[in-house]
Amino acid sequence: MEERKVVSIEERIPKLKQSRRKKANRRLIFYLTILFLLIGTVIYLQSSLSHVRHIVISGDQHVSATEIQELSGVTTDSNYWQVNPSEIKDQVVAHTEISSAKVSRQFPSTVKIQVNEAERIGYVMENGQFRPILEDGTQLDATSSLPAGDAPILVGFTKATYLKEMSKELKQLPDSVSSLISEVHWMPEEGNPYQIQLYMNDGYQVQASIRNFSNKMPAYPSIVSQLEPGAEGIIHIDVGAYFEEFKEPEVEEENSDEVQG
Repeated sequence: MEERKVVSIEERIPKLKQSRRKKANRRLIFYLTILFLLIGTVIYLQSSLSHVRHIVISGDQHVSATEIQELSGVTTDSNYWQVNPSEIKDQVVAHTEISSAKVSRQFPSTVKIQVNEAERIGYVMENGQFRPILEDGTQLDATSSLPAGDAPILVGFTKATYLKEMSKELKQLPDSVSSLISEVHWMPEEGNPYQIQLYMNDGYQVQASIRNFSNKMPAYPSIVSQLEPGAEGIIHIDVGAYFEEFKEPEVEEENSDEVQG
C-alpha cells in the first residue's frame, strides 16, 4: 500500500504567507498603476499638452482662413478633447458664403476644417462698385471696384425675382460654358419679361430666355463651331437656334448741289 506524504501545518504556513504576500503585492501594484494613470490624465488635461496645436483649414477662397478660424472658435488654447466637431460645423456654415463644412480631429493635437463656399454666380454694379451674387441669388454686402473675373456681370436686373431665377440657371451651367459669358443683360419686352441678351468673351452675342436657359445654353459651343470665321451677329437660342448676322451699315451718300457755270 502506497504511503501518503504528510505535510505538516508548520511547513505549509510559510508557503501560504508567501502566496498571500504575492497577491497583495500584485493588487497594490495594480491600484498604484490606476492611481498614477488617473493623476497623469488629470495633469495632461490641465496642461498645455492637451491643447490644440495645429488648425488646418482647406477649401477657403473668398472667405479667409483667419475668418473661418474665428467662426470656429478653435484656438491653440482650446482643449483637444473638448473640441466638438458638430458644434464647430454649425458655427462655420452660419457664414453666408459657406454652404457646407466638415470638421474632424486628428490625434494628438490637430483640428481640420474643410469648407465648401457658395459659388459666386455673377456681379451686379451699384454706384460704380461691383457686388457679388451667390448661387441662390443672395447679394453680398462686400463690394469691389472691379469684378473678380470668375463670373459674368449681371446688368439691368432691377427685380429680385428675375435675378434669383437667373442665378439658379447660371448655377446649373457647365463651367466650360459659363466661363465664356462676359455679361448678361436683362432686356424684358412686353409679353416676354424673361428675355436676356448675353455678351460673350469670343465676341458673339446671344439672345435667350431666363427660363430653360441652362438647358439650351450648353449648345452654344457647338453652334459657334459651325459659323464661318469672322462672322458677327446674334445667336438666338430661345425658340429654336439660329444665327442672325449683323447687317452691314448702309453708306449714305450726301447730295450736293452741282454748281452750274
